[in-house]
Amino acid sequence: MTRETVWIAGASGRMGKALVNALKENVEYKVIGTDKDVDVTDRHAVHQAVEMYRPTIIINCASISDAAYCEENEIEAYRVNVLGARNLAMASRHLNARIIQLSTDDVFDGKKDGGFTEFDTTEPVSVYGKTKVAAENFVRELNPRHLIVRSSWVYGIGSGDFLSQVLEKGKKGETFEARTDYISSPTSASELAKFILILMEQSEYGIYHASAEGSCSRYEFAKAILDGMGMDSSVVVPSATGENEPKSTLLKNMMMKMTDIYQMPLWQDELNAYLKTLKGEK
Repeated sequence: MTRETVWIAGASGRMGKALVNALKENVEYKVIGTDKDVDVTDRHAVHQAVEMYRPTIIINCASISDAAYCEENEIEAYRVNVLGARNLAMASRHLNARIIQLSTDDVFDGKKDGGFTEFDTTEPVSVYGKTKVAAENFVRELNPRHLIVRSSWVYGIGSGDFLSQVLEKGKKGETFEARTDYISSPTSASELAKFILILMEQSEYGIYHASAEGSCSRYEFAKAILDGMGMDSSVVVPSATGENEPKSTLLKNMMMKMTDIYQMPLWQDELNAYLKTLKGEK
């Protein structure tokens, strides 16, 4: 049996870890994970890596995803998020390998009611969103054997995400604000990884949205997290922001439903399942 060799760039991040976990038990895949040991912004380093690993699939999880940090460090954000994607796309094309680029709901401006499909025009308003659109463009232009997977409010496996921040506030009993006018769908990293594995097995190409079903505000998400952990949810205070801020970056999984290859769970069900693991419940 010929095994697929999968190179996960950015394997120590949230999605990198989730994908390693999803793939490690599958005998059909040989998984190679790298992080800072291969600088994706260095085209020559990436070329040397692909010559060494000879991957048949490259998954790009290497990204600066902190939106506030991207605003303050624009050059670095573009270098990592865009040059990294370009270099990996070029390398994958060199080997005739498939490339999977992870993207985000931040590619949209948040001004459409009812959710964005894969066929809507991207109009990012943040530096982070702009870097991810540029990365998508490079991947599409440089390797026809591409998959671009957009998701929203990804949580789990690691720290630093919104869920972890909410839990930290809850443990300390600290009051904090969460927006009532920012709408999307929380999606667990492990569920997203499962879907990406399905895409790999089905040899799909193009752009796919992959967010949990349903929608909520940041405020509702925060309350659900605290309630699910048995913490005092009154510490979260509703707030709203200015007119120029994104309001709804809800993704509609239209391609997933058109191809009928997977069904994402309701965000509440997936969140409760994840919180049970944090509490040590089965």
